[in-house]
Amino acid sequence: MAASDPDAPPQAAQRAHSLRWFTLTTVALAQLMVVLDSTVVNIALPAAQADLGFTDGERQWVVTAYSLAFGSLLLLGGRLSDLVGRKRTFIIGLIGFAAASALGGAADSFGTLVAARAVQGAFAALLAPTALAVLTTTFTIPKERARAFGVFGAIAGAGGAIGLLLGGVLTEYLSWRWNLYVNVIIAVVAVIGAALFVASVARTGPRPKLDIPGTVLVSAALFALVYGLSNAETDGWDSPFSWGMLIASGVLLVAFVLWQQRAAHPLLPLSIVLDRNRGAAYSAVLIAGAGLFGVFLFVTYFLEKSLGYTPIQTGVSFLPMIGTLVLAAQLSTNIFVPRFGPKVLVPIGMTLATIGMLLFTRLTLDSTYAADLLPAFLILGFGIGTIMPASIQTATLGIEGAYAGVGSALVNTSQQVGGSIGTALLNTLAATAATAYVTAHQPATAAVAGDAAVYSYSVAYWWGAGFFAFGAVLSALLFRRRGVAAPAHRHGAHAAST
Repeated sequence: MAASDPDAPPQAAQRAHSLRWFTLTTVALAQLMVVLDSTVVNIALPAAQADLGFTDGERQWVVTAYSLAFGSLLLLGGRLSDLVGRKRTFIIGLIGFAAASALGGAADSFGTLVAARAVQGAFAALLAPTALAVLTTTFTIPKERARAFGVFGAIAGAGGAIGLLLGGVLTEYLSWRWNLYVNVIIAVVAVIGAALFVASVARTGPRPKLDIPGTVLVSAALFALVYGLSNAETDGWDSPFSWGMLIASGVLLVAFVLWQQRAAHPLLPLSIVLDRNRGAAYSAVLIAGAGLFGVFLFVTYFLEKSLGYTPIQTGVSFLPMIGTLVLAAQLSTNIFVPRFGPKVLVPIGMTLATIGMLLFTRLTLDSTYAADLLPAFLILGFGIGTIMPASIQTATLGIEGAYAGVGSALVNTSQQVGGSIGTALLNTLAATAATAYVTAHQPATAAVAGDAAVYSYSVAYWWGAGFFAFGAVLSALLFRRRGVAAPAHRHGAHAAST
């Protein structure tokens, strides 16, 4: 368990406190590795496909294998960090992720690459919630907690854009394989940091038990959800198989909730989710994840396919967004959230993100970077930098130490599910819009095809703006006003009493 737990020995807690900023650096590296991996590999896919000879239909599995394992095992990974110990789980996750990355980088066949990506996702599901739980239990002083979560939230929001830049550089100057090998370098540094700076604390009291039925139910539900959304992305929303998986996911989630109400050792005490502020924060992360994929996916398509940018130029184009995101993250968590609270800050961030997405809808084949793209990047970055740190900090605030891992896993689950929903829905809407445009503008010349692509991206941006606008209203309604106390409850009370 993390060194800052209430039951920790004074010497261990004192050592953890003195090394807390080194702990933040280590956690930030691990989080960056997990988040950027979702986009850095996408840049490498065309080169990997040419090298290994797999088809366009098979290509999606390089991405889907990772997201399926990651999304379905997140809650299990978070709970294991509570049970096994956060330092041990953190190091295991880093080593496993690095080993899977090395296997994928050295892959000589499509099957090996897909298997490596699935293993990557499994260890990412162990690593991501553990990293956040370490941060949650290490930084308990409000001012320091705000600063730490500002850094973590900035990485959570900007990691995808950093992955685009890094993927472009590695693919163009080295090889697609280095998009996977780079994780080994990051993981080695993070393992050394974890060994030196993340304190290990002996468990006190009886060893808690793993909720096996709950784990099976929720893992199967999340697998069916992510798989159904991924299938809808490729086969369309009229696919019976896609809807079958989504319905199965809903049934399994209901069964999971019913089981958690009576389980002696619940995997996820429902009081964690039912807290009004925390539920609002999870919702905000989910909506931001869905909207962000509209930016990373369709703006990348527009820059490379419509304007002819190279992968490196595309990555560099996102840098201003990263800059404003980091600036907003620090301002919001250190100044504005303590003063105004998430009920004010998160809706403001959602509104800014809505404006940024609306600016993207104005893009045409004649658009220029400085006049048309840059303002949208700057505003959107400021919006995401206002949403993510405040939401993540609120989502993990007040969770009992014994459940910090699974509570943190819900943050990652929200972002992952949001991204899956955004990708599947926006891809389908964009494809439908492109087909309709070409049909309405016969004959289908190259110029019409180019205009159809830009039109389809615009449709995706409009929907992305709608996601954020809905998020602004929802967060304004759900978050409690400052000064309104949360209802008293203990998240582990039921388990502890049994």
